[in-house]
Amino acid sequence: MKTYGTHNYFVYILTNKNKTVLYIGVTNDLKQRLYEHKHPTEGTRSFTQKYNCYYLIYYEQFEDINQAIAREKELKGWRREKKEKLIASFNPEWEFLDENIG
Repeated sequence: MKTYGTHNYFVYILTNKNKTVLYIGVTNDLKQRLYEHKHPTEGTRSFTQKYNCYYLIYYEQFEDINQAIAREKELKGWRREKKEKLIASFNPEWEFLDENIG
């Protein structure tokens, strides 16, 4: 078990190749979760599969899962324009960040 304060939780935004769809999620292992989005369990059909949202363009890190979940819900409630501004402030070129996750 991890010591309090050493947990890592991530709120992240994925998009498709043309950057027309946004998907927001939360996880405690960003690298593993990105892999799962790209390699889903056989027989499953998810939003990210349906819309080909596999490209990481934004993420935030938290130590408290409740804060991460609250932030995920907050972002999901935003209009697209506000989400786009947030992404641009973190990743101005909307580069795919998948390979930068260690």
